[in-house]
Amino acid sequence: MRPVFPVIVGTMLLASAAGTAAQTLKGSRVAMERQHEVARAQDLTFLRDGAHIRKFVALGLLVSVAGSEDYELDDVSFPYARPALRTFITRLSRQYRQACGEKLVLTSLTRPLSEQPLNASDLSVHPAGMAVDLRVSDRGSCERWLNRTLLALEEDGVLDATRERRPPHFHVAVFPEAYLRYVRRVAGPRAPKLAGAAGTGAIQVAAAQVPDRTGTAPGQYEVNRGDSLWTIARRFNTTVAQLKEINNLRSSRIAAGQVISVPPAGGAP
Repeated sequence: MRPVFPVIVGTMLLASAAGTAAQTLKGSRVAMERQHEVARAQDLTFLRDGAHIRKFVALGLLVSVAGSEDYELDDVSFPYARPALRTFITRLSRQYRQACGEKLVLTSLTRPLSEQPLNASDLSVHPAGMAVDLRVSDRGSCERWLNRTLLALEEDGVLDATRERRPPHFHVAVFPEAYLRYVRRVAGPRAPKLAGAAGTGAIQVAAAQVPDRTGTAPGQYEVNRGDSLWTIARRFNTTVAQLKEINNLRSSRIAAGQVISVPPAGGAP
């Protein structure tokens, strides 16, 4: 009999075992194309090298993924990710540890174009910061739990996942906008705030560093009633053009409650 694992009510919607038992995470060229199209549609930059990654970290467009009581990193060269991906890692690893009694192990995160392995697909979204590789557990029950959970989330349209064989791992590409809306739906008032209609760039930084906390992360600013890009630019010693660039805003329209990326304290880089 297949073991049944507890799942936190209201934090992740899992499909029934009957609906996913016959499915596998084989991956395909079509899935890779879909991931690549999502990255392009949401204006995610494909990072060239380590210096490019560090620039995005300074701007708040990538956030640190440092490990926790629920997950650890193994030989990850660049421990950074899009905020939505870190929210996914935090939520998934908490449930994984509660279900399996062990930490989730991350083996790859943001990987620049200059350091892609020779066998990497030309459509890989690791350089865009929206993908993570998860080690396959030696415990079959834990592997099955993770497989079923990723299948359910894939069916919900918030990510693509592939079970790779060499080395054994799950490659997961999280769709930032779709995943944050999913979190908003299942977590309610405690979910991170989503950006408004001002642009997709802003939604990249909308996820809180830890989903159950309030407030914004360093390098972020929550727009208040009466704010404009001009007043925010003055506050952070930068320019409207700089704010539009780092948030991929096509206009100067912003809305109260929207979270945008701002230069670090002390002025624009």
